[in-house]
Amino acid sequence: MLSSIALRGYWSDCRINSGCPDVLESPQRQTLLFKDKFIWEKAIKRLIVRMSSHESYLNLKEQMVKHKHPAADRNKEPILDALKQYIDTSKEGSLLEVSSGSGQHAVHFAPHFPKIVFQPTEFESSSLNSIKVYRKDSSLKNIKEPHFLDVRTPVDTWINGTLKPNSLDYILNINLIHISEWACTEGLFKGSSYLLKPGGYLFTYGPYAVNGQITPESNVNFDKMLRERDPSWGLRDIEKELKPLAITNGLHLKNQHDLPANNKFLVWEKK
Repeated sequence: MLSSIALRGYWSDCRINSGCPDVLESPQRQTLLFKDKFIWEKAIKRLIVRMSSHESYLNLKEQMVKHKHPAADRNKEPILDALKQYIDTSKEGSLLEVSSGSGQHAVHFAPHFPKIVFQPTEFESSSLNSIKVYRKDSSLKNIKEPHFLDVRTPVDTWINGTLKPNSLDYILNINLIHISEWACTEGLFKGSSYLLKPGGYLFTYGPYAVNGQITPESNVNFDKMLRERDPSWGLRDIEKELKPLAITNGLHLKNQHDLPANNKFLVWEKK
């Protein structure tokens, strides 16, 4: 407060004496002014330090909000390679990502498809906040603000009812089907049937059972662990569960790709 008053007085004296040099004629006054200037500069430096510390705190807080999953870093490139086989980069399009997780995938994929507008969604609030930070840090123009989404709700209410029937080119879902109740998978396929354009693709990624068989042993153990944690979770069977569900919703399995770590990338096409 003292330095602030002194500074205001200094500029008042400058105006009264028609210029600062005249004010400094008195040695005593010169000493006082330089003393006040020193006090003021110290106050400014303390303020800068405090602001820097606050900025560092905000940066640290932001980094804590920004989730980083090693699995996402490992699988993002193989998934991207698979996506490149199906996404048409020559024309504008739209992609809804259901259960986007941390946001790592969206910011990794979007630069490779500049004409595709990505719409991330999440159920978990902490993940939504993480996506927001990734999106902000990426400065990518083709990633929209993330929205809350519960796939069990009626599809015409998704993202506040802004998604129209037959409006999307692609829907992407990574690692949801096996770690959620069956109603979520039903909602995903039903929503895809409603939202995708004819010929549009639903991409799903994760571990699956095939004709009642789970391989290798690590996936067997993983399935057991999931069901112990929640009986409604577990690896879904492509032939016995997912294909019939797809047919019911006007989709069919166009292709499947074996990816690293015993995961599959499934391509479902809307008829």
